[in-house]
Amino acid sequence: MEKEGDTSVHHTIIRVPSPDVAMDEEASDPNHSPSLQQRAAEVIAASLETYRSKPFSFWLLLLLSSGAMLTAFPASSLLSRLYYNDGGQSKWILSWAAVAGWPLSALPLLPMYLLGKASPTPLSLTLCFWYVLLGFLSAADNLMYAWAYAYLPASTASLVAASSLAFSALFGRAIAKNRLSLSSLNAVVVITAGVVIVALDSGSDRPPGVTARQYALGFVLDVLGSALHGLIFALSELVFAKVLGRRSFHVVLEQQAAVSLCAFAFTSAGLAVAEGFPAMRREAARFAHGGEAAYANVMVWTAVTFQLGVLGGTGVLFLASTVLAGVLNAVRVPLTSVAAVIWFHDPMSGFKILALVITVWGFASYMVGHSSVKKTSSS
Repeated sequence: MEKEGDTSVHHTIIRVPSPDVAMDEEASDPNHSPSLQQRAAEVIAASLETYRSKPFSFWLLLLLSSGAMLTAFPASSLLSRLYYNDGGQSKWILSWAAVAGWPLSALPLLPMYLLGKASPTPLSLTLCFWYVLLGFLSAADNLMYAWAYAYLPASTASLVAASSLAFSALFGRAIAKNRLSLSSLNAVVVITAGVVIVALDSGSDRPPGVTARQYALGFVLDVLGSALHGLIFALSELVFAKVLGRRSFHVVLEQQAAVSLCAFAFTSAGLAVAEGFPAMRREAARFAHGGEAAYANVMVWTAVTFQLGVLGGTGVLFLASTVLAGVLNAVRVPLTSVAAVIWFHDPMSGFKILALVITVWGFASYMVGHSSVKKTSSS
C-alpha cells in the first residue's frame, strides 16, 4: 500500500531481447517461416559441409566431367550439322564417325587394370549377347540421329532430342521397374508438349533445299532416335541389375567400351555395304572451307567430342547423381540451340523459344521428382 505524500516514481522495466535470443525464439516458433537470409545461410553451410566432405581430386574430376558434358555434346551436335552444311551427304559416314572414337572409352580402364585397382569382368555368353544387342541398338540410334541432322536445324534437332528423358522415364518404369513419381510424369507431359510445339512451327525453320517431306522424315526419326535412346538406357540398367549384379565405375566403362565397339562393328559393316568408304574421298575432295583437311577435322572432332561427352556423362553419374546429370543435360539444350543460332544463323521463332522454356521446365520437374523419390527411399 502506498503512503500518502510519497513522490517516488514507479518505472516499468522493459527487457529487450538480444538479437541471438530473438533468432532462437523465431526458430523455435513452429508457425514462423525462416527468412531469406536464414535460408541462404543454411544453403551456404550445407554447401561448405558437402565441399569439405570430399577431397579436392573428387571436385576436380567432377568439374572436368561436367565441363565435358556441357562442351562436348553441343560441339558434337554442331559438327554434325556442319558436316551437312559443307557438303557431306552420307548418313552412314556421320553415324560411323560418332562411334569411331570408341577406344577413348577404354583408355581410362588401362591404368585401373595395370595398377590393380580393378580387374576385367569375366565375359559370359549372356553378357556378350547383351553387349551385341545394345551395340546394334546404338548403331541404329546413331543412324537415326544422322538422318535427323541432315534435314533439321541443329537447334531444332537438339530440342526434339530432349524427349529422350521422357522415354527414359517411361522405359525405366516398364523395364527396370523404376518408380515414376507425379513430378516425373509431369515432365513427360511437358517435354512432349515442347516437341509438339516444335512440330507445329516446322514451317518457319526448314533449311534451304530441304523439302517438307524430308523435314517431316527428319523430325520423326529424331523422335524415334530419342525413344531408342531411352530404351537403351533402360536396358543398360537391366543388365547392371540382372546380369552384372553390380554397378561400379570401371564396370560402366567396360560396358560403354564394349557397346561402342559393337556399334562401331555394325556401323562399319553398314558403311561398307553402302560403299561409304570410297564416298569419303569424294566428299573430302569437294568439302567446303578447306577440302580434305577440313573434312578430316570434322570427322576426327566428331568422333572425339561424342566419346568425351559420353565419358563426361559417365563421370557425373557416378561421382554425383543422375539428378546432376539431368541438370547438365537440361543446360545443354539451350546451349546447343543458342550456339546454333550464333554459328549457323538458325531461325529462333517465338514458338521455338516457348518450346525451349517448357523443355527446361520439364527437365526441372523430372529432377525435383527424382530427388524426392531418392530422399524418400533413403529415409
